[in-house]
Amino acid sequence: MRRSATSPLLSGLLTDTGRQRSINEDAGLAVESAQGGLYAVADGMGGHAAGELAANLALDALGNTFLQGKNRRRPPERLAEAVQAANMEVMRHAVGEYVGMGTTLVALAIDRGAAILAHVGDSRAYLLRGGELTRLTEDHSWVAEQVRLGNLTEAEARDHQWRSVVSNALGGEERVRLELYGFPLRRGDRLLLCSDGLSGVVEEQDLRVMLGWRLPPELTAQRLIDAANALGGPDNVTAVIIDVGAQQPMPSYSLPPRQNDGPVYVDVLLGLRRGSSPAVYLALALVYFALMGALLFQEERTLILLVTAVLLVGLLGWVTRCNRLKLRRALPDALPLGGSARSSEPPDRQNLN
Repeated sequence: MRRSATSPLLSGLLTDTGRQRSINEDAGLAVESAQGGLYAVADGMGGHAAGELAANLALDALGNTFLQGKNRRRPPERLAEAVQAANMEVMRHAVGEYVGMGTTLVALAIDRGAAILAHVGDSRAYLLRGGELTRLTEDHSWVAEQVRLGNLTEAEARDHQWRSVVSNALGGEERVRLELYGFPLRRGDRLLLCSDGLSGVVEEQDLRVMLGWRLPPELTAQRLIDAANALGGPDNVTAVIIDVGAQQPMPSYSLPPRQNDGPVYVDVLLGLRRGSSPAVYLALALVYFALMGALLFQEERTLILLVTAVLLVGLLGWVTRCNRLKLRRALPDALPLGGSARSSEPPDRQNLN
């Protein structure tokens, strides 16, 4: 278990090779502070020792970048930038015998009463709240897309020969594609981050039962890993459990909303978060000149203020439209299985965990 002297969080992290693998290509991260923490699971791929290297490189870069930027960026932006740094670190080392290596990543940053989740690949995050288990991520995989299209059932997907073919991973291209969103936490929440060596083997109803036993986090992680191994342990297994022990205030910044259109390029996400600075300056200028005009020309001040309000509404609509266009431009590339490109064949047999 990991707990700082002042942290309201209690966590446990365990990873296991499983029963059928000789190398553990999973890695986990749990770092806590007075106001929250950073947690992550990476599931490497590439064969030999490449997957192990990719997972550990990614988590080292993620943790270092996120923690070093704490005085310059808000947690949502820091987490997105940290995922991009992890992506570039994997790419830099994917040469020679390591060509083609990559890793999935699910990362959770907790800031007081809020959680920010970043997700690339098919490692998963779950929330147990009030006895109900909610899956917080959608797999970026060929099989998951077939389930969403209705071509496969969940039961068929679990045993499908292509269940480990991921459609998105760190190390695949210079600009990472990810899902990023935030949500409020409550006292008593229990969160699980895990690799598909757990979620692909143990049924979600059994995950809910074992998480609901409310054993200490590290002991719960051990029980989950034991369950996966008892069912054959076909893959490496990693579990991070986080318990929220106290209700904390929400941060002052807005949380990124959940997008339902799949992973998006990191620069598009950061652009949407930061907004349009020229538009902000233009809006301030409009307000300034409107106030000055209303003071200087009091007889026409109603008209001046009305025209200014119309211009501000138009400016807001323009900014919203621009942001939506940015998002739409990214989506065709961000969704290799979307639209007319959807296929019953797997996109890339090299992306096997």
